[in-house]
Amino acid sequence: MLTIRLFCMAGMSTSLLVTRMKEAAAKKGIEVDIAAHSEADMEKCLDGVDVALLGPQARYALNRAKALCEPKHVAIGVIPPVMYGRMDGEEALKLAEDMAAQK
Repeated sequence: MLTIRLFCMAGMSTSLLVTRMKEAAAKKGIEVDIAAHSEADMEKCLDGVDVALLGPQARYALNRAKALCEPKHVAIGVIPPVMYGRMDGEEALKLAEDMAAQK
């Protein structure tokens, strides 16, 4: 199972993307655990996580996120603005899969 967490300002704007990523995973037959949270809650939401993705609006927190994720061996990245704007669940899932494969 691939465990993915999306982080944005309040954890709300990524909810639609989470839904679309889950739909994409179901189509591919991939078992996933995907949830959205506020970037402020990141520290307490990383246990057992494979990939953490920041929404583009939270990219300012990338250095802090790296400091929290690296010791826990969680791959961390920022969702590209175009992918986020389109709420492209298939591409976001592929991004997370690729990041997990490289960690």
